[in-house]
Amino acid sequence: MKKAKKMFIVYAMAAVFVMLTLMVGIINGVSYTMAAQDADEITRMISEGKSGFGKRPNDTMDANGGDRFGGLGPDSPELSATMRYFTAVFHENGEEEITAFAISAVSEKDALGWARTLTGKQETGWTRGTYRYRVAVHKNKTVVTVLDQGRELLPSMRILKISVSCEILGLIVSLLALLFISDRLFRPLEEADRKQKRFIADVEKEFKVPLTVINANTECMERENGASEYTGSINRQVKKMTALVKNLGSLAIFDEPSKDVSQVNLSDIFSVALDAAEEDFAEKGLLLHTDIRPDLTLNAEDEALRKIAAELVQNALKFAEADAAFTLKQEGEHTVITASNDTTLSEGNADRALDRFSRLENAAGKPGAGLGLAAVKDTVKALGGRVTANVAGGRFTVKIVF
Repeated sequence: MKKAKKMFIVYAMAAVFVMLTLMVGIINGVSYTMAAQDADEITRMISEGKSGFGKRPNDTMDANGGDRFGGLGPDSPELSATMRYFTAVFHENGEEEITAFAISAVSEKDALGWARTLTGKQETGWTRGTYRYRVAVHKNKTVVTVLDQGRELLPSMRILKISVSCEILGLIVSLLALLFISDRLFRPLEEADRKQKRFIADVEKEFKVPLTVINANTECMERENGASEYTGSINRQVKKMTALVKNLGSLAIFDEPSKDVSQVNLSDIFSVALDAAEEDFAEKGLLLHTDIRPDLTLNAEDEALRKIAAELVQNALKFAEADAAFTLKQEGEHTVITASNDTTLSEGNADRALDRFSRLENAAGKPGAGLGLAAVKDTVKALGGRVTANVAGGRFTVKIVF
């Protein structure tokens, strides 16, 4: 349950982070783009040599001849008194000159050298951080205009700082809210989980007693009257019921992984399970192929890994038509277990085999309640791994990755 609560908080915080980051990006992107567009309009007017700076074009005048922009914008009447820029002209014959100079950050000589470095660049862009430039070609000359936008970009920088600060504050508030909400949200689930575990424990206890009595009485009957078809049938059903009772613990929805973990030799566990089942495969006429890499270890609970190995072997014994194969190998940083067998299943519905109480079409007439691979899936998930099942080329394959 604690793991589920942590995952809820992590996913919720990830969603909040993405949403806030997207909002901050849009706000600052629009602000920055508008500043660049204003600068491009100013440099265009300068490079075209317009002498009517501050005179609005006709499309910015209202019906009464007034300024619809209220004196604001890139061609404001006050612009010529506040602009910080320079313009350099480069002629085809090699002559170069500064034709306009209204900036104090550089000297005319430095400005000319700076403009020279921009002649081969794209038409507009940023240079030295806060300077917007334009390169325009007019007949036999190249005009380079550099405009200082540092003061105009200052509001954008302030918006960026404020929005990022608000995003961080929003993430902190969201985390605190999620911690508070998650406790209330998971409280009924935790109670349901406790009741479920208590119910399963009671059912296991209640079933074990009559099964033990039935098994003891059957043994007495066999000692007195000898084994018969009926006592054999009783013994088989008792074994099935006993195995089913043992698997009841896997039905807990929110089981936490065991804390009793250690470095376990996974290769030995699978080798022992397969060696023990070798005769069973031979009796059923099934070919068994194994490829177990030696000395592969995993930090996990020993009993849980033995349960996984046993369930995979029993599943292959029950459903294989002619052969089964088991591999254990290392792929990069992951340990990979693969169990496969030939099958009559059609492709596309193999993943249902991992669901609880799910029995596919090839399970007709075979014992079981559809809990074996479901128990494997829950155990693998509790150990931090993932499991998949698929049918391809007439083979059913279960793949586990740790």
